[in-house]
Amino acid sequence: MPDYFNEMYQDGRVREPYAGIEDWANDMPVDLRGMKQSEAEALFRRIGITFAVYGEGGSPDRLIPFDMFPRVFSAREWDRLDRGIKQRARALNAFLADVYDRGEIVRAGRIPAHLVYQNDAYEIAATGFTPPQGIFSHIVGIDLVRTGPEDFFVLEDNCRTPSGVSYMLENREIMMRMFPTLFQNNRIAPVETYPMQLKRTFDSVAPKKCDGDPCVVVLTPGHFNSAYYEHSFLADMMGVELVEGSDLFVEGDFVWMRTTEGPKRVDVIYRRLDDAFLDPLCFRSDSMLGVSGLMNVYRSGGVTICSAPGAGVADDKAIYTFVPDMIRFYLGEEPILKNVPTWQCAKSDECKYVLENLHELVVKEVHGSGGYGMLVGPKSTKDEIALFRTKIEDNPENYIAQPTLALSTCPTFVEEGFAPRHVDLRPYCLVGKDITLVPGGLTRVALTEGSLVVNSSQGGGVKDTWVMAEG
Repeated sequence: MPDYFNEMYQDGRVREPYAGIEDWANDMPVDLRGMKQSEAEALFRRIGITFAVYGEGGSPDRLIPFDMFPRVFSAREWDRLDRGIKQRARALNAFLADVYDRGEIVRAGRIPAHLVYQNDAYEIAATGFTPPQGIFSHIVGIDLVRTGPEDFFVLEDNCRTPSGVSYMLENREIMMRMFPTLFQNNRIAPVETYPMQLKRTFDSVAPKKCDGDPCVVVLTPGHFNSAYYEHSFLADMMGVELVEGSDLFVEGDFVWMRTTEGPKRVDVIYRRLDDAFLDPLCFRSDSMLGVSGLMNVYRSGGVTICSAPGAGVADDKAIYTFVPDMIRFYLGEEPILKNVPTWQCAKSDECKYVLENLHELVVKEVHGSGGYGMLVGPKSTKDEIALFRTKIEDNPENYIAQPTLALSTCPTFVEEGFAPRHVDLRPYCLVGKDITLVPGGLTRVALTEGSLVVNSSQGGGVKDTWVMAEG
């Protein structure tokens, strides 16, 4: 059995970041814990924080389980993560600006051309255009796992529309409401400035044609989308309009929003729908979710789209393996955070190794997400492994493989008290004129004992993430 790093206990003693909450957890009566858990669930339901699982019968909306035991980082630990995440966000944006222009990293032979230019996420319509501040990905969600006291690995990058930040904010709000004394007794860095920083990021990338204060909107596919709550929540917190494609139209060189007082010009669109649906004149002609002519206005500098169309090529799982090279190539620095060792099944020798060791590896679809399209070898049946073997043999370029990491564990409330459960972390890095990162993120937890799958769609839950303030 792997030796998992316990983030609260080491050598039988409580680690320093958790010193302030051990007594709180041990002294909480069972009936009080049950009452507080019910209170948290009631708050989540009253606020409307649900997500959808497509393909399920009945109502698709469900609550993400919330665990009240916070995950805690010291200021020193967070400082390293902060520097590493910002470094990665800078390199990813430099890569995007490059491959939609001269493609120097490809010319230098550092990344194979076909992985970039034949990638499904590479958008020809974005070539030759540099968005304001040269920023393509304005919100970079970096998924991190921990395997030891000093060992952090980047599991994947999310450069399009990373979701979950509403849970980061609401987890903190509910914890503060339920346990105010806990926050009075511990110096915890705040996360509630995120919406203000997000709005400031959007303002900083307004197009040159913007006249006065930028008009920012959040573009949602609509209330049937699984993350609709988050779209509405962020628009409300930023004090901007939540719009659907039918609320916008193009006239002349600008995008306009229909209002009760007449058309209003829009400068920045925070889009929460995929590239394919943004503009039926440029992408999918059957899209009813986007705005006809939007890309013409975008390319002429009349509106900024956040994140930019085509940003997804940077978070493709095949491209992921080259991010350390990007950091060296564009920044002239060594990576602060490590990648997980990765085998590309597109390479025959690496594919051979993967096929011989499927029972030990995690295999992922290059374009997969949400815990779907993957095989966790040590937790899979012989039939599941055989099925994936066939899939890889039929289409090797569609898969990568990684070792099964010994993900760290964090205490999680269970019926008999609290017990270790595996966790990961998604911080949200904002990239505009400045690069900012609130001290915290979304911690996802595998609530099933022994499980390594933390995705909400696969039964995972969420936790509040604390960074202890210095001083």
